[in-house]
Amino acid sequence: MADMIVALSDLPVIPPMAEGYELAPARAWDREVIVDWVRDHFGTLWSSEVANGLSHQPSRVLIARRGSEILGFACFDVTFPGFFGPTGVAESARGLGLGKALLLDALHRLRARGYVYGFIGDPGPVEFYQRAVGAVSLPESLTSGYSVPLQGQ
Repeated sequence: MADMIVALSDLPVIPPMAEGYELAPARAWDREVIVDWVRDHFGTLWSSEVANGLSHQPSRVLIARRGSEILGFACFDVTFPGFFGPTGVAESARGLGLGKALLLDALHRLRARGYVYGFIGDPGPVEFYQRAVGAVSLPESLTSGYSVPLQGQ
């Protein structure tokens, strides 16, 4: 799957969260809980990227929660400059608009950092990104940063 690109100049507003739900930057003191939650729900590769995002101040990881329950996360400007992702929402919380809120909040934060374009690396739900923010796929001929082999491989 080709990476996607998003113009950050005309993003939709971040939708309000339903009562009882919160979207905020991850807190450093929640690091182990968040990394473990991502590992349990989405695997080791994503949890390592989340750990990287949490090592920055301010954090480059957003968390969606209801009370103390984590429901979703999104990374931005972590793996590569200007990239959104990885991101995920617990199966039990899908359909509540959390994924779109996480996406928009992260992209607004990229724009505030001075980026003109944002990239969505190795996107899963292409149609979601197209509808939500007008993302377009890059040509397949462009190599994704995720597919560049390590030296010596």
